[in-house]
Amino acid sequence: MMEAAWGASGLAWLTGAPDGPPDFSRAAVLQRAGEAVDQLGLGADAATLLAGRAGLRGWSRGGRRSAGGATRLLTAADGWWAITLSRPDDIDAVPALIETERPDEPWAAIAAWAAEKPVTDVVGRARLLDLPAAVLGEAAAAAPLVRRVGPSGPGREPRGALVVDLTSLWAGPLCGQLLAQAGATVVKVESPSRPDGTRAGDRAFFDWMNAGKLSCAIDFDRDAAFLTRLLAAADVVLEGSRPAALARRGLGPLDVAGRPGRVWLQITGHDGFPGFGDDAAVAGGLVGFDAAGDPVFCGDAIADPLTGIEATVAVLDALARGGGEVITFSLAAVAASYATLPLHRGGEHPASPPGRPRIAAAGPRLGADNARVGELVSRC
Repeated sequence: MMEAAWGASGLAWLTGAPDGPPDFSRAAVLQRAGEAVDQLGLGADAATLLAGRAGLRGWSRGGRRSAGGATRLLTAADGWWAITLSRPDDIDAVPALIETERPDEPWAAIAAWAAEKPVTDVVGRARLLDLPAAVLGEAAAAAPLVRRVGPSGPGREPRGALVVDLTSLWAGPLCGQLLAQAGATVVKVESPSRPDGTRAGDRAFFDWMNAGKLSCAIDFDRDAAFLTRLLAAADVVLEGSRPAALARRGLGPLDVAGRPGRVWLQITGHDGFPGFGDDAAVAGGLVGFDAAGDPVFCGDAIADPLTGIEATVAVLDALARGGGEVITFSLAAVAASYATLPLHRGGEHPASPPGRPRIAAAGPRLGADNARVGELVSRC
């Protein structure tokens, strides 16, 4: 039964008002995600992939405060919207957003500022300041964009493929982790000055997403020639920044000649704007509901792991049909596709806290495998 599985997974525990009962309305999301995970044939558990970070951190449902605390669901004059303040630069931008001095409590100040303004104006101003923000339900469900950009090759399995993982945080690293479990050699590439943010603090989540990968630390500008050779040698490239970020350095999929059959995966927030899992889920309309029927966050940054799963399926399918493609996923569009699933109302079911995933090994030390990666490139 879908509701029972949702309750046992920890996802019900993470969805609903903090002072109210857990919400089971999105139980179909886990069922569909499970079907996608089963396609991978890796023995992975969809519930663990979706709720595992919260299990590692001991998080619970926060209602209109995200489980991780960095995103809020707020009201404007004519609708709901979400904004994420996860980076120091985001906090620094709050005075410019609300056009006042730096407030003592940014969330209360933002809520008061937005309350009487049209929601599209509120989100539009936030995006002008490069803040991750979204109108509830603004994104439409859409399949990933697939473009042919190079010659195809023979269909192949992931085992033995060279995957260059340029992503950080959750969606892209999860795709890389699943490809590593499928037998690919995955090289996690980071800048020493801006490594994956999940390396900081409690390393359990970083280890979960990156154990089994090689670590290559390079300066993207100074070492562009080496990175070009690495990208040219790759069978799969995972890119998580805005699509123009690498292209500005001449390192995009149209700039770097690759071997026949290369698959280049791009993961974006929504519609070219920055986004994280919680605000992207709101953009897609993938929210739960409180007792009054008002929106609350669904799970923990659920657009991230859903996109990581769907992206892995897409990469494996692309490799099997011969590659030569760029595949672009939007977190918000993936969330919107899951939001179209039927809602489940009523019924009483047990809800358990999310469990801690088993972490097989520590993630790689930053730059630990630079020499080995150099040898891989020299042989290609």
